Amino acid sequence: MHQRPLGRTGRSVSPIGLGTWQLGADWGDVSEADAHAVLEASAAHGVTLFDTADVYGDGRSESIIGGFLAQRPGHDIVVATKMGRRMPQEPENYSPENFRAWTDRSRGNLGVDTLDLVQLHCPPSAVIESDATYEALDALVSDGAIAAYGVSVETCDQALAAIAHGVTNVQIIFNPFRLKPLDEVLPAADKAGVSIFARVPLASGLLSGRYTASTTFAANDHRTYNRHGEAFDRGETFSGVDYQTGLDAVAELSAALPDGVSLPAATLAWIASRPGVTTVIPGARNIAQAQSNADAAALMDGDFDLAAFDAVIHDVYDRRLRESVHSHW
Repeated sequence: MHQRPLGRTGRSVSPIGLGTWQLGADWGDVSEADAHAVLEASAAHGVTLFDTADVYGDGRSESIIGGFLAQRPGHDIVVATKMGRRMPQEPENYSPENFRAWTDRSRGNLGVDTLDLVQLHCPPSAVIESDATYEALDALVSDGAIAAYGVSVETCDQALAAIAHGVTNVQIIFNPFRLKPLDEVLPAADKAGVSIFARVPLASGLLSGRYTASTTFAANDHRTYNRHGEAFDRGETFSGVDYQTGLDAVAELSAALPDGVSLPAATLAWIASRPGVTTVIPGARNIAQAQSNADAAALMDGDFDLAAFDAVIHDVYDRRLRESVHSHW
């Protein structure tokens, strides 16, 4: 898999990365052996970006990644973690002291002296807009605790504010159900040399094409308990799209694909091929999903007609989804 520059860090990452929320077992049980198998399959297929967070399984995801990489000295994998959700999402909690404590904990979990990339984990807008935030992060860089920093955001306005502050990357929800980043965020990031990580690329699995109206999820799965934003921003679950509406949209998108091309592979290839996107970070719960995610990169260089699929995506979005989601994020 070819590589792309990670902002201005001098490092590179694969256009298809790996999101590891599920390895924290916050989406249902995932054994440590299965988690290691997912990491191994991803790395074997050329994935060089693992995205995690200190709250995924209360550090379990970080620790599993740390243990996996410790067995592979000389690896070229970038680990991007996130911090800021271990306390209530209030501006006063985003202090230099807490930044230090959170990064120290992640360094311990990952077993490293310097974290490759730390992203603020969807903080309030006031935190993203404050110069003091970046002064505190710069101090961590100067001290060698972190090599670079970015921001994970909920809204396009937050993304634009972070880009204006010269972060390494912005992580934002972007997929066929969430097209607003195409308007301003991706062009602004591309112009500024800021990497875009496209998260929730398969809309919490809805764009996998595997789900039906009768599909159920575990009680501890956010796709059960957060459909209307009961626990956190509802845009994190199915990208904020009504479940049945999403199923109808998935049926149209799937029908437009040629034989032999799956909807998740086509979706990941489409996202990763958009100008301004550095990498897309789908999750995987098993080896087959990890392999499928990584293999999507081949569609970007093959005979798959990305332009035709792009036209279908925009048509479905405009007819079925734009009115309900475009103005919210």
